[in-house]
Amino acid sequence: MEAIFFLINAVVGFFTTLFMLRFLMQMTRVTFSGQIGDFVVKLTNWAVKPLRRVVPGIGGVDWASLIAALWLQLLLSGIIIAASSATLSADGFGMALMILMLAVRGLLRLTVYIMIGAVILQAVLSWINPYSPLGPLANQLTRPLLDPIRRIVPLISGIDLSPLVAILLLQVVLMFL
Repeated sequence: MEAIFFLINAVVGFFTTLFMLRFLMQMTRVTFSGQIGDFVVKLTNWAVKPLRRVVPGIGGVDWASLIAALWLQLLLSGIIIAASSATLSADGFGMALMILMLAVRGLLRLTVYIMIGAVILQAVLSWINPYSPLGPLANQLTRPLLDPIRRIVPLISGIDLSPLVAILLLQVVLMFL
């Protein structure tokens, strides 16, 4: 049973990450023309395209990607709760609320982890290979997070400490989640 749960968690986590990455890339206006963008689009179109018929993008936000990620997270949370239902005694509404809270918490944590990964990638690429194909993607994805920090934290001897500050702040957010 543990191996099955591991596989379900891995597959659902992979696709949820892709849906959230697509949502975040759309929110930050990252181009989908590169390899990573093409990869994300091709692996998520199976769910996003049908959902767009029902859930339109409003205000430039790709709600279909977010709903697909939430749906998968709800599925995973439901499996987790069902597996531990022998120890839980809650009514239907309480169980549904618990599943919803677990799913939303999981999506928020996943978003923070994606941003931490993007900040680390952007910082490393800026030192090693700023002209890498991943550079513009990481830069565009992290710009809304790093720009306000860059206004407060100055460059010190030409070194940008805003990624370090951003990672620390994101870790604090994770502590609350």
